Amino acid sequence: MVFTNRQHAADRLAEALAAYKGRNPLILAIPRGAVAMGRHLAHELGGELDVVLVRKLRAPFNPEFALGSIDESGWSYIADYAESAGGTAAYLEQEKQVQLDPLRARRAQYTPLRPPIDPADRIVIVVDDGLATGATMIAALHGLRQRKPARLVCAVPVAPPDTLARIRPYADEVVCLSAPENFRAVGQFYADFPQVEDDEVIEILRGVGGGKR
Repeated sequence: MVFTNRQHAADRLAEALAAYKGRNPLILAIPRGAVAMGRHLAHELGGELDVVLVRKLRAPFNPEFALGSIDESGWSYIADYAESAGGTAAYLEQEKQVQLDPLRARRAQYTPLRPPIDPADRIVIVVDDGLATGATMIAALHGLRQRKPARLVCAVPVAPPDTLARIRPYADEVVCLSAPENFRAVGQFYADFPQVEDDEVIEILRGVGGGKR
C-alpha cells in the first residue's frame, strides 16, 4: 500500500480508529511528521491533540542509526543490538544526557504556555507517520504507561512485521494499516513525503491550543 501523502494516511487511520470517536481520546503525535496527522485524528475522533517527545540515541559512528531512544522523563529504550554497534554503557549514558537538553527545549518551544496534557485515565492514541525500528515509539509508549492511561493505543500507517512484534507488548492495541515484508524506509510508502519543520508544528499546536477542535 502506498499513501498519497500524510493526509491520506490520517484519513485511513481515522477510519480504523472509529471505535474511539466521541470518547475524548488524547491524540499524542510524535513530531514532526505526525503532528498534522494527529490534528486530523483529534478532529475526526472528537479528542485533544498534544505531542509526545522522544529523541533517538545515536550510534557513535553513524548518527542516523538508532541504538534506542529516550523520552522527556529520561526513560530510555536500548535496542538489543546496541552494544555490538558501539553502544557501550558509558557512551549511552553520555548520549542520553546529550539528547535530554533538546527534548526540554522542544517542549518549551512547542507548548510554551502550558505543560503536557495529562494522559492519566484517558484513552491515549500515539500516532506516527510510520515505524522503522520502532525505538522511538517504544520509548513513547513506555513513558506514557507510567502515567496510567485508561487505554494506550499505537496507531501508524505502515511498519515492518518484526517492528510491530516489538511494539505490541508496550500497547493495549496496535493499529497498523500496512505491514509489508519488503520494508526499507517509511518514505517508500508515500507518494509525497515532505520534510516537516518546527514552524509548522508550532503553528498546528498554537491553532488547536492543546484542546478539542
